[in-house]
Amino acid sequence: MEIGKTRNSSGYGKPPWIFKGSALYQLHLVKAETARACIPKEFKLVEAFGYTLGGFFLANYEDSPAGVFDELVVLAGLVWNPPTSCAWATKVFVNSNEACEHGRKEVGLPSHVASFSKRITAIPKQKSNKTIGFLNMIGMTTTTGTASSNSIEDCMDVQVTEVKSPCVEDSCSFNLTTTLVPAALSLGKWMGPTIKMSLPSFRVRAVHPTKVSRNSELEQCSEQDKCSSSISTTTMDHSTSAAVMLSKPIFALKFSCMTMEVEAPVVISNCSSSNNPLRTC
Repeated sequence: MEIGKTRNSSGYGKPPWIFKGSALYQLHLVKAETARACIPKEFKLVEAFGYTLGGFFLANYEDSPAGVFDELVVLAGLVWNPPTSCAWATKVFVNSNEACEHGRKEVGLPSHVASFSKRITAIPKQKSNKTIGFLNMIGMTTTTGTASSNSIEDCMDVQVTEVKSPCVEDSCSFNLTTTLVPAALSLGKWMGPTIKMSLPSFRVRAVHPTKVSRNSELEQCSEQDKCSSSISTTTMDHSTSAAVMLSKPIFALKFSCMTMEVEAPVVISNCSSSNNPLRTC
């Protein structure tokens, strides 16, 4: 899907806002020092042994106040918000001008307009690990055992590229490769438990972590952690996002038949620094 058409800004109306579609939520082990670079000092990072839980949220909304659009949320880590914690969004990519504007003005998200290019390819099926095998036994995934050498599975390659604008010095781009659930299996086997909550309702299953790659220049910078302190804010933002996306994946969940009912955001801090826009939980 290319950049969505802009609707009237009143399309969102009053909350709650309803979003329907599917999503992938992947958790990564992110270095605490990487996460702190984009989290205001007034917030305490949830960490252990020098790491926090970050990752990303990749969603395709089939129905929303902004119509059909895709979203990639880069999550730097967890911050304390007593009595619980919240995931901190360091960057949000959407292919809808209206969703981008709403995210920035109404929710305080670091939203950016991007293009989402999708391509499905067939690759040899990989051996499932012990965790996936166990989850299959309880019906939370369709991948089992060791497949024969002739078995193949469909994978979707998603390229997310930030749309350049006069205020953007360098565009950000990520490539994500995720395994698709075969249609025959999804129709013939249990799709996992249906979980109904006030936010959201969905079917959930564990899946193999998505492979993430990006442009070599910023990838090298993020891996070596040698970015100069004089680097521009935009490039530093890209470097932090790259470091999060390229960190070690540990778990991934696929949400289908998802319905999210989103209430108005609650302001938890008015960040004093202009480099740290308002965030909400």
